Amino acid sequence: MELDAVLTEAVKSGASDIHLKIGSKPKMRVNTILRDIPGFDTITPQDMVGFVNKILEKSENKKAELVKSGEVDISYSIHGLSRFRVNIYKQRGTYAIALRVLKTVIPSLESLMLPEVIKKIAEEPRGLVLVTGPTGSGKSTTLASMLDYRNEIFEETIITIEDPIEYIFRDKKAYIVQREVDLDTKDFYTGLRAALREDPDVIMVGEMRDLETIQTALRAAETGHFVLSTLHTQDAKDTISRIINMFPAEEQNHLRILLAAVLKAIISQRLIPRKDGNGVVPAVEILINTGAITDAIQNPDKLFMIQDLMEKGKKQYGMQTFDQAVVELYEKGLISYEDALLYATNPSDVELKIKGITTGEEETDFGTYGF
Repeated sequence: MELDAVLTEAVKSGASDIHLKIGSKPKMRVNTILRDIPGFDTITPQDMVGFVNKILEKSENKKAELVKSGEVDISYSIHGLSRFRVNIYKQRGTYAIALRVLKTVIPSLESLMLPEVIKKIAEEPRGLVLVTGPTGSGKSTTLASMLDYRNEIFEETIITIEDPIEYIFRDKKAYIVQREVDLDTKDFYTGLRAALREDPDVIMVGEMRDLETIQTALRAAETGHFVLSTLHTQDAKDTISRIINMFPAEEQNHLRILLAAVLKAIISQRLIPRKDGNGVVPAVEILINTGAITDAIQNPDKLFMIQDLMEKGKKQYGMQTFDQAVVELYEKGLISYEDALLYATNPSDVELKIKGITTGEEETDFGTYGF
């Protein structure tokens, strides 16, 4: 079985992800549904050896990492078809592979159905913006779209540190440097620290995985750079708590003050299947760092107020909670009643709002989602 043939068929079928393991037929995810890739038999051990060797043939470092740790991240491309983000890992003593299909065209913010306020967030001259959500929620695509929007309107230097590089940027007004972990730099922390010596206006860090990276990102934002990154957190309140709790207890008060000073916004995403079966639509929670939000970040006894502040700040600041976003998507006929409750943070509250027992907020303008 040829790896490129499997991937070609999956991409032509509209797959977002491909899964390969010994003893199963190749699988693909299309519009959130997992299904067989047509035309292929069960994967044999010999097939898997060929797949792994094909993906790793140009990287001895990645081969060594796979043997040492049992898993490795890398990119793979088929000329004229697509690029892929790849994770090779062990399961039951044998290798398995998960591949994410990377889009070749960076979608616009409008096509992603993202709220209009995200354009304003993307135009910030300095500070920290975080895009959060579970794996597969579109974080990398949102970041790429925000950066390409800046690329169209600002003459500046943008440096990205990614693992791996997902979207390929073309210079428009901006000068863009893209660095890939392991290929161009050792890790996120090393790349971020080096970026500060490379005359950046904007720095995008693919993920803030460790304390050192978070510390350096905060310092970069504090010293006048615009820093964007991602975290695998569920919502804004969880994101703030996660960052603070990564630091030793004796440093947390100082960290709250620093985070409150540099944070501009937190954008959290969940992708919900469309009611018409035509792909997915994003439910987006948005926190904007207003004076009241700053106070809630600095004071641990007020952190619980953030959800209420976001809900009440929708009209004035463009903030919104997940539940407000979900209700709006339901009212627009984009998602089903069942999915509205399934993806809500507080299903009982959403159920009441949908039934009209509580008063809804004003609608946000959405476009057409492009994932």
